[in-house]
Amino acid sequence: TFAHVCEVDRIVDDILDVTKSSEELGKTAGKDLASDKTTYPKLLGLEKSRGFAEKLLSDAREQLFSGFDQEKAAPLLHLANYIAYRQN
Repeated sequence: TFAHVCEVDRIVDDILDVTKSSEELGKTAGKDLASDKTTYPKLLGLEKSRGFAEKLLSDAREQLFSGFDQEKAAPLLHLANYIAYRQN
């Protein structure tokens, strides 16, 4: 579950790097592209990258709800959602 959320963070960061401005991000945008870094959007494109992040998030949610008390898992779920839908 934690690994899924960490990978979602990586994918979202890659997506934001190519879709947001430096002002929106609060850091230099486009650094991955400029350094020819291998990223999810570069390999899969934006749409498939977002879809993969959604699948990982869905898998993490399923694991949290099936393996843990929902009340105790709620903070982790909120964190996962924040990571997946952040805008900077």
